[in-house]
Amino acid sequence: MAIKQLTVFVENKQGTVVSITDTLAKNNINLRALSIAETQDFGILRLIVNDEAAAEKILSETGYLIKMTDVVGVKIGDAPGKLTAALKVLDENDINVDYLYAFMARTEKHAYVVLRVEDNCKAEGILEDAGFHLITKEDIDKI
Repeated sequence: MAIKQLTVFVENKQGTVVSITDTLAKNNINLRALSIAETQDFGILRLIVNDEAAAEKILSETGYLIKMTDVVGVKIGDAPGKLTAALKVLDENDINVDYLYAFMARTEKHAYVVLRVEDNCKAEGILEDAGFHLITKEDIDKI
């Protein structure tokens, strides 16, 4: 049930991110979540989009190095401690979270979080068993 994340390796210079988002927008690709981490010379842009195959093709053709990664999307209550509850469940089951970031959209009562872990299937099972709702491709399409 993992969702697809695009990881785009980008040069750390002015205009790079806007070039990517502009290219995606012109091709009717809608951003659902994003995260960017940078170093001195390059950045790692992580994206959840409505059409990952089209986005991967378009950005690859534009010259960007792209990696597709399976990640876990989880819906959590939008209240203090709810993210901690999800993270504790994973921690108690020896699942390390490599990184996480939130979706751009949220509902009135829930937030959506992307988690990168070593074993998606195990993490998904543990989260579901603990009562968390996992985010599917269909959920992303509705946002």
